[in-house]
Amino acid sequence: MTDRPIYTLAGDTGDWEVVLGLEVHAQVSSNAKLFSGASTQFGAEPNQNVSLVDAAMPGMLPVINAFCVEQAVKTGLGLNAQINKYSRFDRKNYFYPDLPQGYQISQFEHPIVGEGEIEVDVEPSHGDPAYAFTVRIERLHLEQDAGKSIHDMDPTATYVDLNRSGVALMEIVSKPDIRSPLEAASYVKKLKSIVVALGTCDGDMEKGNLRADVNVSICKAGAYEKFRETGDFGHLGTRCEIKNMNSFRFIQAAIEYEARRQIEIVEGGGAVDQETRLYDPDKGETRSMRSKEDAHDYRYFPDPDLLPLEIDDAFIEGIKVNLPELPDQKRARFESDYGLSRYDAGVLTADVESADFYETVAKGRDPKLAANWVTQELFGYLNKAELDLSTTPVSAVQLGGLIDLITSDVISGKIAKDVFQRMIDGEGDPADIVEKHGLKQVTDTGAIEAIVDEVIASNPDQAAAVKEKPKTIGWFVGQVMKASGGKANPQAVNKILREKLGL
Repeated sequence: MTDRPIYTLAGDTGDWEVVLGLEVHAQVSSNAKLFSGASTQFGAEPNQNVSLVDAAMPGMLPVINAFCVEQAVKTGLGLNAQINKYSRFDRKNYFYPDLPQGYQISQFEHPIVGEGEIEVDVEPSHGDPAYAFTVRIERLHLEQDAGKSIHDMDPTATYVDLNRSGVALMEIVSKPDIRSPLEAASYVKKLKSIVVALGTCDGDMEKGNLRADVNVSICKAGAYEKFRETGDFGHLGTRCEIKNMNSFRFIQAAIEYEARRQIEIVEGGGAVDQETRLYDPDKGETRSMRSKEDAHDYRYFPDPDLLPLEIDDAFIEGIKVNLPELPDQKRARFESDYGLSRYDAGVLTADVESADFYETVAKGRDPKLAANWVTQELFGYLNKAELDLSTTPVSAVQLGGLIDLITSDVISGKIAKDVFQRMIDGEGDPADIVEKHGLKQVTDTGAIEAIVDEVIASNPDQAAAVKEKPKTIGWFVGQVMKASGGKANPQAVNKILREKLGL
């Protein structure tokens, strides 16, 4: 891993740096809502998963879902964070049509999870090497989600669906430790890998089950370091919040646009307004949504209908001892057990599905060869085809079978790529494909020797020249492989050629 680079954007007055803090909302994996027994099933008809509590009917009191509390504590442990034995629910007062109570039950002064930190790996990009950096977690608190306002069903009316109203959310708030669009996306990917591994959130961004609010500000070189030394936000520019980002690509694009927008304002002599903005992916720009509220604008006060949460060490330890293997632990195991590089191990442990797939392929086989075929050939194809591992046309068992054919010298690595493409095209198992198309590697040294003799006899000048420049033997290797239809064993070809040419 290399040192962390400094991301800058050029302006008329010089380079600018970006400072980012994220608030990630992860929907708790739970069959029931945070304060009611209503279902959290996705895709139900509008207003089907709504209890009297969710609809804020008079006299209906919230009752805490203990399982959601357990899920929040489990997530806090996965974030290497402090678990607070005392926490409290507060009312956050604001009005929207899809918030029936007129307030949101959240946590303010006393969250269930305090400070923690995670290490984030950044993949190579545009020729830049991979590196890792640490993000400090400020807090994780539980809160209820709002419903959904629908504006496109009627030109004169807004419809409200309360199915999401009351669904449990974990809001994970970072410190402003993120310094580039790529780092922001990498941070959300890491959070996703952790909560999915824990089973506390399914991480489905398309359904809105994991979404991020991104706080963006700009500063000149050196200002961020002064902020870190003093904790004084006055060293940083005014931040704007981009709401409800549910795509890694859009997170990066929105930050890039918003940072450049702020630079133009400041260099033009203006001042950036603290506000909440939305990103329009069709136009590739952010637009103002509302002025950004501060904490006092919400008039927080303790929810009188809910007692404070008090948990003990035994409760926390009971969760801790049953934690699954987390991405960082799995990556370290892949490095030590399989001898993989940190980068390859990180790619393969980015999610549970990839790790399980790789371990099936690698079982009893060369782990590095298995990693190459999974990360380069299979993942390369899936990325290009915009598919994910759940829809791969090549199973782990089939890919393992292909590697077996390579290591047993039935086929060469070059032929294996042709077989792999046929597997993608749906022709079935690799052994059947090799048999059907006659792709077995020629290992008969007598047959290879005959081809070598013919190639040398047809090219006497090159045969004489190769003795002066032995590295040009590659030309002969290519000619022999071509004459054999790519089926000759490359190691045998090299050995025989060297013997015949006296090298």
